[in-house]
Amino acid sequence: MRRHSCRVRPRPRAVRRHQAGGAVVRAGCDDPGGRHRRTAGTSRSRAGPARAAGPDQRCLGWRGTFAVQIAAWLGARVTGVCSTRNVDLVRSIGADDVIDYTGQDFTTAEQRYDVILDLVGNHSLAALRRALAPTGTLVLSSGGGGRWLGPARRLASALVVAPFVRQRLRPFAATQDKDDLILLKELAESGAITPVIDRTYPLGHAVEAMQRLGEGHVAGKLVITMNDAQ
Repeated sequence: MRRHSCRVRPRPRAVRRHQAGGAVVRAGCDDPGGRHRRTAGTSRSRAGPARAAGPDQRCLGWRGTFAVQIAAWLGARVTGVCSTRNVDLVRSIGADDVIDYTGQDFTTAEQRYDVILDLVGNHSLAALRRALAPTGTLVLSSGGGGRWLGPARRLASALVVAPFVRQRLRPFAATQDKDDLILLKELAESGAITPVIDRTYPLGHAVEAMQRLGEGHVAGKLVITMNDAQ
């Protein structure tokens, strides 16, 4: 039990059961911005990949409802990238600015960002680096790469380029960390972060839920409940 104790924490009091199911995030993710970054003397040093952002830094999140909320809590100026139908949602969870990718490509604009979190992977590494500040941090978690290598190709390219540039190019990696889980629990209880639930499905409709997930247009999380009462 001790071996797995860092993976389990009590459900936040202000979070309902189905919301808690949508609050399962990879606590303890790699910290591109420094393992012990702090903000104004607080404990805002540990909050997954978004903790690479600091006060007044410009942080761009290409999806990731928790990343937007955590970066905003850390004091960053957050820009969210989403489709037209999700603009209001992204603003409501803390984004200062929102880019509708159906009408604007952030990689061709003049704005440069201190942190870019790319959870989609439909831009080339070169294009993302153009939108990144000279000493900014790029966190990658996916991307195309052909039939054989898939997203590993783009991640490998970033690792090859990283030693030769001032920008920090990092893959999105996760570790188990009880302190991160405790912090996320506290943030949820305080209302600083809220699980965004797209839809809830009973267990008998799990196939339908997976089909919707495969469409790639889920706004937030899909939750499968064990019975309708949950």
